Amino acid sequence: MAETHDIVRPPAELSAALAAIGSATASGELSRMGIRSAFIRGPVSVTPGVRVAGPALTLQFLPKREDRYPVDEYEEPEKQLHRHVMYHAQPGDMIVVDARGDMESGVFGEMMLTYFKGRGGVGVVVDGCLRDTGEAKQLGLGLWIRGATPNFHAQTGIVPAAVNVPVACGGTLVEPGDIVVADDDGAVVVPVELAPALVAHAQEHAEWEEFSRIRLAEGGDLRRYYPLSDEARPEYERWRAEQDRA
Repeated sequence: MAETHDIVRPPAELSAALAAIGSATASGELSRMGIRSAFIRGPVSVTPGVRVAGPALTLQFLPKREDRYPVDEYEEPEKQLHRHVMYHAQPGDMIVVDARGDMESGVFGEMMLTYFKGRGGVGVVVDGCLRDTGEAKQLGLGLWIRGATPNFHAQTGIVPAAVNVPVACGGTLVEPGDIVVADDDGAVVVPVELAPALVAHAQEHAEWEEFSRIRLAEGGDLRRYYPLSDEARPEYERWRAEQDRA
């Protein structure tokens, strides 16, 4: 039986705060903190309206060589590492898969995703495909994928090769335990050591954006309210004080 190691998980409240922030704000704040782009390019949401954040369990695929990997879907199942990433799943976890952008092999199907959901998993990001996608969309997980296929995980040109190692998902580095924020805009990787500062910056950003949104909806001047100008800041501070008293 294969042996794989677990991840170190950040506090659950950190993931919850990032989920409330969303991917767009997380990406913008990370850019201002020096991370040029933490966006996982390629996978898109097939579960509209779902927004989640959680620590990443990672799965790496490599090109298939038939003498090194069983050909049949159910042959020697405990040697198939796409199962083992799920054995580590805890409530709130995400699975992030470097499937090499492959559009033929379905990394997971309904049965394995059902298991992951039962373990408390909240989302899956795959730089590749799933199968049983109609059923998978009904499970209540967030799913970010490149596409769908009827083929099983190792039927064509790739095989699962490593669990909870650094991966390049959509060309973006994902370290095991990084917090992945995903919603309709896509998935963004937040390095754990930057997460507390990102949350603090993003919460301040969200406050002035809420004020600006109200003023813009009332017909306010875009030049004054977005981004918040120095001239509008005293007005914003008064509004903020009123919210604190409410």
